[in-house]
Amino acid sequence: MTGRSSGAHGQPAGHGVAALACAKSGIAPRGLLCALLTAALCAGAAMPAHAQALPPGVRIGMAADQLPGTVPGLTRAARPARLSGGLVGAWHGDALDVAGQRFEPTFFVAGGQLRRVEYAAVTTAADDRGTAAFAALLEWGRHAWGGERLARDVGGAQTSEIASWTVGDDLDVYLQRAESPRQASVRLVYRLRQLKDASEL
Repeated sequence: MTGRSSGAHGQPAGHGVAALACAKSGIAPRGLLCALLTAALCAGAAMPAHAQALPPGVRIGMAADQLPGTVPGLTRAARPARLSGGLVGAWHGDALDVAGQRFEPTFFVAGGQLRRVEYAAVTTAADDRGTAAFAALLEWGRHAWGGERLARDVGGAQTSEIASWTVGDDLDVYLQRAESPRQASVRLVYRLRQLKDASEL
C-alpha cells in the first residue's frame, strides 16, 4: 500500500527527511524515537498493515518471554506498575531524550503477552512543563499515522490534552500531556485494542 491511509501507516520518505524531522522536532539524533521515525518514514510500499513504530522486533501481542532477547538494555522493574486488566509493567528499557525531556519506556504484559508499551516523562515547574516534548511527539505521530483525534479536558485539579491514532485492526496509540499546579507529565502509549462485546456496553 502506498500513500497515507486513515492514519494507520507511515509515509514513505528518504533518510534525509527523517533526519530533518528529528532535528525540527528536537528529538536527539541518536535517540530511539528518531530511529523509529526513520523507520516509519522510510518503510515504503511493502509496509504491512500492522506496522508499528516500536523497537526492532517488538510487536504488541508478542510473547512476553521473547522481550529480554529482543530489546537491548531491558531490565526488570523493581516495583512493577499494575493497571486494570491484569497489566503488569514488568520491564524498563533504556531512557531517551525528546525535546529536553527524558523518557523511559515500560513494557506491560498480561496473559503471557506484551499488551502495552508506555514512554513516560515527568516534568517540573522549572521547565516548559512538557510543551515542547508534546509538540515534538505530536509532529512525529502525524508523520507516522496521519491526522490525530485530539481531546482536551480542562477543569478540576488537572488538565490534559490527548492525541490518539488507530493503527491497523488491533492497536491504539495515544499521546497525553497532563498538568496540575505541582507537576506535568507526558506519555506516549501503544496498547492492544480491547474490543468489548455489545452485551458489555
